[in-house]
Amino acid sequence: MSTENTIPPTQTTGSPADLQACVALMQGGSRTFFAASRLLPPRVRAAAIALYAFCRVADDLVDEAAPGDEQPLHTLRSRLDRLYAGIPADHVEDHALSMVVQHYSLPRHLLDALIEGFAWDAQGHRYDTLEDVQAYGARVAGSVGAMMCWIMGPRDPATLARACELGVAMQLTNIARDVGADAQLGRLYLPRQWLLEAGLQPDGWLANPVYDPALGDVIERLLQAADQLYRRGQSGIAALPPDCRAAILAASLIYSEIGVQLRREGLDSVSHRTVVSTGRKLVLLAAAWTQSHFIYMPARSEAPLPAIEGLVQGCCEAKNPSPLQAAAAWFPNRAMPQRVAWMLELFERREHERLGRRQQARKPLSGAG
Repeated sequence: MSTENTIPPTQTTGSPADLQACVALMQGGSRTFFAASRLLPPRVRAAAIALYAFCRVADDLVDEAAPGDEQPLHTLRSRLDRLYAGIPADHVEDHALSMVVQHYSLPRHLLDALIEGFAWDAQGHRYDTLEDVQAYGARVAGSVGAMMCWIMGPRDPATLARACELGVAMQLTNIARDVGADAQLGRLYLPRQWLLEAGLQPDGWLANPVYDPALGDVIERLLQAADQLYRRGQSGIAALPPDCRAAILAASLIYSEIGVQLRREGLDSVSHRTVVSTGRKLVLLAAAWTQSHFIYMPARSEAPLPAIEGLVQGCCEAKNPSPLQAAAAWFPNRAMPQRVAWMLELFERREHERLGRRQQARKPLSGAG
């Protein structure tokens, strides 16, 4: 039974220490996200890390459950009830996210949508059409795009729609890149209708996942659908606060580059997992810094993707933050060149660490003859 109306609201017990614990969680579990988050201004970075930490833990909780076990989903919904009532459960990610919810009046329906997407994974949801896949992407990624946009400041429907669509584009890229890895888990996110049109039987292929050119054609179609959404989503970056634009554009460029690299590798995402090299990421970071100054919002906004209409509408009906919070959301507090410099230093340091580990592994064991 939902506890949303039975738990008396109290002041949240979150603290900066909880946010630091989430930072540690991200450092150990998602280095890519942690590194990218450092490009955001501090006022957004802490909230983004808290949000991502909760999403990551929630996803893991559902993935690690036995097939058909609904208890993790009930647990997550109960945790959200408590979090929004102001008395979060005793988890650092809950305490940290409660601070974000309280400060930004983060709409509850966005997190509910995210958990619904996780539920689709647990239930082995089928995706027959591209629209079905987009509906899944709207829940697990479009919702996150909307939450990030909300935290950064903009509340208008057009900007929220573009943020959601950018999230869906990234999820389509994820699906194209992880076809083999998903198949190993018994999951198939490629539109089954497309597979049938390519002469592939979805269930038969899932039982014996191997790459062939027909599958590559389906992956290419999905990448093209993602590219269309990247173009739409990137146009909304112009409406973000100036100190956030380059970071979000960089994330978009780097993610879309996965599709470019996958094409270079022959569209085979079954035999291996495509990655973007560190050098290429640095080039794209520099490009984002330059291009972010020239992005413009079209005078005529496109209608939102049908899959994300509910997310946007829910945000429009939600309570807006106070004028003080809205004003603070636009306050710039670190120059982008400083954040890029930090990122360059991070990549260089990690490369030295990687080489050091490789050299250490080559040393003969002490006493070996």
